Amino acid sequence: MSEKALSARIDALETRLTFQDATIEILNGTITEQWLKIDALTRQVAHLSERMQEAETQAPGATDETPPHY
Repeated sequence: MSEKALSARIDALETRLTFQDATIEILNGTITEQWLKIDALTRQVAHLSERMQEAETQAPGATDETPPHY
């Protein structure tokens, strides 16, 4: 293999590596953002679940009663 061909091949590999590094950084940022959103949504669902349970326990009357028109 000639020196020129080897140099071109190394340049191509370096270009490819640079592109892959940039892609990995972008993907890492995307994953981090998604994780933060998922974490926030998980906490919000847990909070809403707690509020729903509190509302059910504080509701007047039993929820399993049949309506008076039956």
